[in-house]
Amino acid sequence: MQVKPFITLVGAGPGDPDLITLKGIKAIREADVILYDALVNEELLSYAKPSCTMIYVGKRAERISTSQDYINKLLVDYALTHGHVVRLKGGDPFVFGRGGEEIDYAREFNIPTAVVPGISSSVGLTGLQQIPLTYRGISESFWVITGSTSDGRLSDDLKSAVHTSATVIVLMGYAKLAQIVDFYQQHGKGQLPIALIQNGSLPNERIALGRIDNILEEAERNLVGVPAIIVLGEVVAKHQAFENIKKELQSLTV
Repeated sequence: MQVKPFITLVGAGPGDPDLITLKGIKAIREADVILYDALVNEELLSYAKPSCTMIYVGKRAERISTSQDYINKLLVDYALTHGHVVRLKGGDPFVFGRGGEEIDYAREFNIPTAVVPGISSSVGLTGLQQIPLTYRGISESFWVITGSTSDGRLSDDLKSAVHTSATVIVLMGYAKLAQIVDFYQQHGKGQLPIALIQNGSLPNERIALGRIDNILEEAERNLVGVPAIIVLGEVVAKHQAFENIKKELQSLTV
């Protein structure tokens, strides 16, 4: 039987397997090959048919990982030899997921593609914590920014974001938390509310709430580490537990 190559990028959501879309599950069930990421909940692989070939292609900072060029090649090679390849990615494929690069590479070989959007951690994890990214009279927009560029520098977009009242969500930036804190302090934002969410939506989730001036201590006290997102903005104070923090701070000043 002649193979019909096809590639589908599927967003698996922020971690909880229940947060993938029905269309994403359908794609997994139809896949001949699945290439899945480090942040994908492996429970989702149980939807695949028995004959499906499943290959881990995870990428993690400061660990041995699969290069993007190699992943691109695998996508095309398996599509040409096996048929329908699903690229299963944490969050959403087009929000710092390099999905655009994978689509571009597939198009060079005239392989048809499709995308199934996923819930990005930037909106999903904040929503689960009941932190509204926009709120009338507080925040009119939100920015999603990478924590570091391909050459390891702090993103220049933070230099613009620090001057706005917008909510800022930093992905893949926890390793640079101290730099981000220092940067905001330099711009007089030491009292800005901030949240850190590690392993959001999962049973081992950890969260630290505070202000720029004390968040490093809060992160250590709550044992927060990677992978974690950083949320900066006045809307963080809408988190239910933030009221307790404000009361604690008030009691210390009495």
